[in-house]
Amino acid sequence: MFRKVLCGCLGVGLLGAGAPTVALPGWWGGFQAMVRLESDFVQQSESAVFGKLRRQGQLKLAKGGHLRVEYRQGLLLVADGRNLVQYDPEARTAQRISLRSASADTPLLNILLNPSALAGFYEAKAGSGQEVALEPRRKDLPRVVLTGRDGLLQRIQWRDATGASQEIELQNPRTPPPFAAATFTFDPPAGTRWLSPR
Repeated sequence: MFRKVLCGCLGVGLLGAGAPTVALPGWWGGFQAMVRLESDFVQQSESAVFGKLRRQGQLKLAKGGHLRVEYRQGLLLVADGRNLVQYDPEARTAQRISLRSASADTPLLNILLNPSALAGFYEAKAGSGQEVALEPRRKDLPRVVLTGRDGLLQRIQWRDATGASQEIELQNPRTPPPFAAATFTFDPPAGTRWLSPR
């Protein structure tokens, strides 16, 4: 369950194992060197089973495996550099998993948490215009297309394991001042029930 939710939430900076024959867009280098990022986002998906879905939220990330993704009236994901916590406010349940395990199960997560770790899973190639295509090295991984500008990520597109198209658009990406330490700490509300990851 934990893996399924991660795959449906966010997929973000990356590598380049071999020298491409076509130069990657200029924003790519700045994005890989990014220390912090903050943005509101809109995530849209479309599938034959669920039709079109649209969710909104806010993303904060910092170098070293620090991440906070808050969906409006929905899930919360918090990574403190060692562990990733997923909290469901409606069910009042939480799950904790090590970042190492989460990244191994869901390599796409490394786009946000640890771009350099993707070298064994994806190859970055120049796409159309400002696009960077992440070509999977394994058959069970999706092809991902990233679009950016001015050293900042703008859009992530991929098709998940169910065949649903996924798109995350960062509406106002920016480099913020250093975050407060509590930003990447999960403080469970009273009554939270902890679940074991499956």
